[in-house]
Amino acid sequence: MTAQPRGRRRGNPDTRAAILAAARERFAASGFGGTTIRSIAGAAGVDPALVHHYFGSKDDLFVAALELPVDPRAVMAQQVVGPLEGAGERLLRALLGVWDDPQVQPALLAMVRRLVEPGGDALFREGFLPVVLLPLGQAMGVERPERRMPLVASQVIGVILLRYVVRAAPLADWDADLVVATYAPVLDGFLAGPLP
Repeated sequence: MTAQPRGRRRGNPDTRAAILAAARERFAASGFGGTTIRSIAGAAGVDPALVHHYFGSKDDLFVAALELPVDPRAVMAQQVVGPLEGAGERLLRALLGVWDDPQVQPALLAMVRRLVEPGGDALFREGFLPVVLLPLGQAMGVERPERRMPLVASQVIGVILLRYVVRAAPLADWDADLVVATYAPVLDGFLAGPLP
């Protein structure tokens, strides 16, 4: 008779999946700010060091838990960061480029639909905003990014919902250039114009 191993589970092929499942559950229940690596490790039955081994930082784990086919931080850093002049256009072109990719769009639609599930609001508010959008605003040198980036998000989310989820005309029928021409000035206003 062999003794059963005791203590926390060691690394194996299922460990990464267990950590991701626990992370999704914890982020949804407690939000980004209320979730710790230790609580995720406990829920997954692994040592916290193993979470760091597989995912690095809490920010990286959050992005991995979203199950996106692209890391939005990398896309934004590569295509959007630059001078404030023209930032609205760069941001929209980056987003539309990713969303119009037929290989990527199904996973993005699944992520957006997850936002309306229980805990989805906390994932966006306490995760996506501080992990992706706020650092983007800081990297661009936006004044008061904690105030401006949620305004940018409100407009971008509206465009995404109407164009890709609801597929409402005329927005769903416009080519990318018309979307950019219509909405980039609004985003530029949120990024650099006077705040209410």
